[in-house]
Amino acid sequence: MGIVNVTPDSFSDGGNYFDTGSAVKHALLLSAQGAGIIDIGGESTRPGANFISVDEELSRTIPVIKALLKKKHDLIISIDTNKSVVAEEALKAGAVIVNDISGGCFDEKIFKVAAKYKAGFVIMHMKGNPQSMQKNPRYRNVIKEICTFLEKQSAIAKKFGVEKIIVDPGIGFGKTVKHNFIILSHLNEFNKLGFPVLIGLSRKSFIGKTLDLKTGERDIPTAIMEAVALTNGASIIRTHNMELGAQTKKLIEALQ
Repeated sequence: MGIVNVTPDSFSDGGNYFDTGSAVKHALLLSAQGAGIIDIGGESTRPGANFISVDEELSRTIPVIKALLKKKHDLIISIDTNKSVVAEEALKAGAVIVNDISGGCFDEKIFKVAAKYKAGFVIMHMKGNPQSMQKNPRYRNVIKEICTFLEKQSAIAKKFGVEKIIVDPGIGFGKTVKHNFIILSHLNEFNKLGFPVLIGLSRKSFIGKTLDLKTGERDIPTAIMEAVALTNGASIIRTHNMELGAQTKKLIEALQ
């Protein structure tokens, strides 16, 4: 899954693809480099990020989806949103997956929308919200608590009629550095839920803090940790550097 942030303030590439033309160009490059899914988001979810309006999010994302599918009609596009209105407009425009950082908690109508369009749905775990999530997150048992949440939300999604579910333990979303490493070393626990597991760890701060690296210096360590994730049971890797991501996936597949 290749990342296209149509935002001015995302932690890694905010502003790089903020206009429709540059976002489309970047998405097509990611596809050419091996992305099976293009994940388009219009609202930054970095720690401390502010929420934006529905209208603003729509104006950022929908033109990109439409323009992309005009150029390459067979692209698999996911919409990174927690708003049901944005999800519906994106699915109308041709997206086929909803990727919700709140796992359906911020706007439960989003499940109904996904079911209506027979879309895939990524249920991610997050403790709190982007403004509060990194303020001393605590767990008694991080794996057990995340599994319980994902199980609960997937059951709700099924009740609404969502059939294609993907789960994401939410690396960096209300997790300490130690929590993130525990999650990555116990990924097989999430496979027991019976759904494909998505991991998004690309360039995240736990890598930077562990190795004392700035955001732009984290691509090779990202690929190393993505190899660990794939080995430990992840099915989908959400990444910025698609060349390294595709190479990592190919090597792990050969190994397996």
